[in-house]
Formats: sequence, structure tokens, C-alpha cells
Amino acid sequence: MSMQNDVKFEKIPAEKFAFVQLDTNIHDKKLETKSRGYLADAFLRFKKNKSSLIAAVIIIFLLLFALISPMVSPYTINDKDPVYTSYPPYVPAIAELGWGIFDGATTHASQNDLAMSAWKGIAVETGMNPVLGIVNVNTTYVMYRGQQKANNTYTIETNRYFETGIVYRVFKYSEFEAIQQWQNETGIQVIYPYVESKDICDITDNPNIWYQVSDSKGTPVLDENGDFIPAYSQNTALEGAPYDSIRIEGDDGSYIYSAKKSGAVQCRVSYYNYYIYQNGMEPTYLFGTNSLGQDLFSAIGIGARFSIIFAILVSAINLTIGAIYGAIQGYYGGRVDLAMDRVSDILSGMPFIVCTTLFQLHLGQKVGVVPAFLFAFVLTGWIGMAALTRKQFYRFKGQEFVLAARTLGASDRRLMFKHIFPNALGTIITSCALIIPSVISSETQLTYLGIINLQEFAGTSIGTLMSQGQVSMTTAPHGMFFPSIFVSLLLISFNLFGNGLRDAFNPSTRGVDD
Repeated sequence: MSMQNDVKFEKIPAEKFAFVQLDTNIHDKKLETKSRGYLADAFLRFKKNKSSLIAAVIIIFLLLFALISPMVSPYTINDKDPVYTSYPPYVPAIAELGWGIFDGATTHASQNDLAMSAWKGIAVETGMNPVLGIVNVNTTYVMYRGQQKANNTYTIETNRYFETGIVYRVFKYSEFEAIQQWQNETGIQVIYPYVESKDICDITDNPNIWYQVSDSKGTPVLDENGDFIPAYSQNTALEGAPYDSIRIEGDDGSYIYSAKKSGAVQCRVSYYNYYIYQNGMEPTYLFGTNSLGQDLFSAIGIGARFSIIFAILVSAINLTIGAIYGAIQGYYGGRVDLAMDRVSDILSGMPFIVCTTLFQLHLGQKVGVVPAFLFAFVLTGWIGMAALTRKQFYRFKGQEFVLAARTLGASDRRLMFKHIFPNALGTIITSCALIIPSVISSETQLTYLGIINLQEFAGTSIGTLMSQGQVSMTTAPHGMFFPSIFVSLLLISFNLFGNGLRDAFNPSTRGVDD
């Protein structure tokens, strides 16, 4: 009692007990900050993931490439050059700058003096020097008939498109006249004087030998100035058709330019210039050509179009089937879950490659290659999505907000797709995004192995291009490199993009700025 008597209370003024909001309407104040929706909040979190953002940019770039490259390329998938097969990237305008890129360069090792004479012969006759530079010279000395002789071995870089030089071609008389007329209009020499094999030691397999030789190896006979001596034919009895077009330098009108050949004429033509005559432009291959002579730049775009569209379609179908199937399993559980799970187990036991092969052999003949291929992916592809959705439903169906909604009378359908499914959306969307690279990878593997042939339907595919590039991988690595780098970037970017979506749609981080 003594302690209570010692406590002193401070007197509070009466005015401090006045009602502040007396006789006023009290209501909620308007939020000063702008509200943010679910998607806007997810996008804000996605932007903070730098790797996923960069991956999204790369995906957009690859999609634009697949869309635009076949449109801007001067070639179609049906343009196949029989000579320029597995040739390196070449863009004449860039090659002329001398930067060492897009110059059609290829390396030749172990070139002796005789081979160097052959390269020089192409340059002298056509005016297009195939030798870009000498990388290395190795000189060895041997004793020959009592004298020391130097043997040079060269490693050189050549323009692959120029090194083709002259080729034999057989033309109808009308075509022969059309080329002459084109030569007169453009001033570009396509047809070159004919050479009889008897004048070059019976060599018949090398149209680039136009000079006198001393043996069947093609050793040139040089004049006193060290120049080639032409071996062009002047046998008018051999001439197949009159030649009234431009002539090469040094021709006084005595050289013949064709030989009779079974109702047609055989000619020596500069293939580079003949290509210009046929296509109206110089050969321009940004990514080079494949083993079929197709432009890789447009072929990759065409193949990527199919791969991406097909993967998105498969992903959408698997998402729809798997989400509905898994939602029913996870929500009802019990015997329903057990019975449906056994169906999934049976289907998942089917080997994918075996199913795909059987569908192609039997179903493909009735409905087509692509529908049969799609059915093989959908047959078992939805199982993973169903299992993931089932797991998420088991996780959320016992949460308080679901119980509260059920108490308020929400139907099963509303509980499943209005309350539970949105909370599982982040994981499901991530899985859906990861299905796309998985489908692209599987499609690439199957077409690479030749199990599926999509050339008749899509023109080509990334896997087919990689398979074609493998044939000449040691001599023309670009045929494998460009399709491989495209599909690698696509797969890596989709994986990083999927991880970013998972974090962005995670409901537990909604509204968290940092």
C-alpha cells in the first residue's frame, strides 16, 4: 500500500481528449503509390535477372534471324550449285577490302613448284588469281644427277571460288549463242578458247591446262621470258559452232572456242563468270555452302523456322494435356490418382526413339512425316508436365486460402484453376519453357541421325545441315560450325530464359523489390 501511495499521476489536460474526427465521414484514403498487377510485378522481377534478360535478347535475335534470313538471301533452299559445294564463306565486296574475312579462303599444304605453276596458269588465263598468299615455304635439297637441287614446298591460302578456274561444259547451239550475246553486252568473258588433249600430252582431266607442257604431269614449257606458251586449238575442222563474240587478249581470230559434241558443242568456260551469267550476280555466301551446294545462311533460317514452330506447338499441346491431367490427379488424389498414375507409367515405359521410328514407318505413310513426328512427341511428352502439375496441386490444395474458398462454396473447378493453378503457374511455365529446347534438341538429334527426314516438308532442318556438314568437317568446318552454334545458342538461351521465368512467376516473391 505504501508503494501505491508513492505513485504520482500526472494530470492530463481535458483538451487532449477531444475527438479529432468528430462528425466526419471516415473512409479509406486513396493509395499514393501506383498499384502493380501480377504480370507487371513478374516482369519487374524478370528484368532484374541479367542472364535471363540477355537470353531473351538472344532468343529474339535468333527468331528474327530465322524469319528474315530466308527473305533477304538471294538464294532459296532449292538453289543447289553443283560446283560450289562445301565452299567457305565469301562476300566479294568484303573480300576486296583485304580484311581476311569472307574471302573464301582455304589452306593448301604441300604445294610443290608444279602445283604453283598450275595456280599461276589459272590466274594468267582468267585474270582471277586464286592464291591469296603464301603462308610458309619449306626448302629441302637433294642430289639429282650429281647436282644439288632445291625442292620447295609451299603452304598457301587460296580463294576457293577462284581456284575452280576453267571447267568443261556442253551447250546446245542456242545456249552457246545466248552466252556469246551476253558476253558482248557485259564484256565478261565466259567462253575460253578450246584446247585439244593431243596438244597437252593427252591430258583430258584438267581443263585449266591451256599452255604447252612437256609431260603428262603438266610441267609447263616456258618461253625465253618465263611465260606460258598457249596451246589453244586452231583446228577449224574441230569447231562446233561459229564464235562471233569477244575474244581473249592475244587472240587474232584464229582460236576456236568450241568443239563438236553429239549435236551440241563442248566448251571451256570460266565457272566464276558462268555463275554470274546464270545467276546475275557473283557468288555471295555469307555462311558458305553445304555439301549440296545450298546457301547455309538461308538454309539455317529455314531449318530453324520449322524447329522453333514445331517445338512451340509441342510445348503448347503438352502443357494443355499435362496440366489438365495432373490437376485432376493432384486435386482428387486417392484411387483417381492411382489409376491415372498407372496409365502414365505404362506410357512412360515406351522408348521415344522406338516409337518415333515405328510411327514414321507406318503412321507416316498415312498421315505424313510431320503429323506422325508430332504424335510421337505428344504421346509421352505430356507425362512430365502432368507429374509436375500433380505435385504442385498436392502442395497447395491443403493451404488455408484453398480451405477458405471451399468453405465459402467454391466449386472444384474454381478451386483447381482459380486458386491452386495460378500459384503453381511459375513452376509450370518454367517447365513449359524448358520443353521447347528439349524438343528442338530431340528433333535435331533425330534428323541428324537420319531417323526423320524433313527435307520434303520443311526443305531442311538444323540436324540435317549438321549431318551434311559432318561429311566434310575436316576440310570445310563451317558446314558443321554455323548450324551447331545456332542450335547451341538457342538451347542455352531457352534454358536461361526458363530459369528467369521461374523466378519471375514465383508467388512467394511477389511485391518484393530487392
